[in-house]
Amino acid sequence: MPVDQFPTIAQIDKKFIEMWLHGKSEKTQRAYRADIHKFYTYVQKPLQGVTLEDFQNFIDSLGNLKPTSQARTIAAVKSALSFGVKIGYLQFNVGAVVKLPKIEDTLAERILSEQQIAKMFALETNPRNHAILILLYRAGLREAELCDLQWRHVQNRTEAGQVAIYGKGKKTRYVLLDQETWREVVALKKPDDAADTYVFQSRQARSRSGAKSRRLDESQIHRIVHAAARRADITGNVSPHWMRHAHATHSIENGAALTLVKETLGHKSIQTTAKYVHVRPNTSSTQFLKI
Repeated sequence: MPVDQFPTIAQIDKKFIEMWLHGKSEKTQRAYRADIHKFYTYVQKPLQGVTLEDFQNFIDSLGNLKPTSQARTIAAVKSALSFGVKIGYLQFNVGAVVKLPKIEDTLAERILSEQQIAKMFALETNPRNHAILILLYRAGLREAELCDLQWRHVQNRTEAGQVAIYGKGKKTRYVLLDQETWREVVALKKPDDAADTYVFQSRQARSRSGAKSRRLDESQIHRIVHAAARRADITGNVSPHWMRHAHATHSIENGAALTLVKETLGHKSIQTTAKYVHVRPNTSSTQFLKI
């Protein structure tokens, strides 16, 4: 949502909002624009006039949202206020004392079994979509990383290969592919595909940052994964990130070192990787009870 479509009062902060969003991923920008638009619509003030009471009243108004959506919206506003103080646009950060709500950890509910993943693979007959599913799982890619993949990122290694991923945190990592995955991916390449051609393309070009692009949109990846899960009789709102959760969990359970999983998935912290051990423990004190 362009800033020009924000409430009139927000136009005062237009330049600041663009500076705040600069450099963030397209996905983050979309989410932050929607969240800050919601904030302006409620407070009807420019940021320099916002008080702690305004922010607290806004938080109270979010009661109809899911806890995760509430937390994301509050985090977006806190980010804007913090950035404002950092660059001298705001004198005080009224959001500094606001704490994010605690969210129930539902990770264990979003981890698919190896059997479920295998069934999703087996029932997907479209070659492109099948390759999307196996890369999401076997390479542990985020959906944006998969969509950004170009043929120059797909690199040969004797009988198999690797993919170079420029991911979250603006860091590049390299993920090895097994022979089966490698052959399936490179089979998608057309003779006229250039190095900067997207591996997974949409049928129609769409506008991205002022230019036409055939890059497949993340929303299409969601539809492909959701349809595959439905065919495999998997309940729940299965998303591409569930495949990444499954990669982490299955590799750890099969003996992979946490440090290796961390590097493969591009986690910033080993604690992020370790959470997969905590939600699927191999032992528990309940095993030692006598009655």
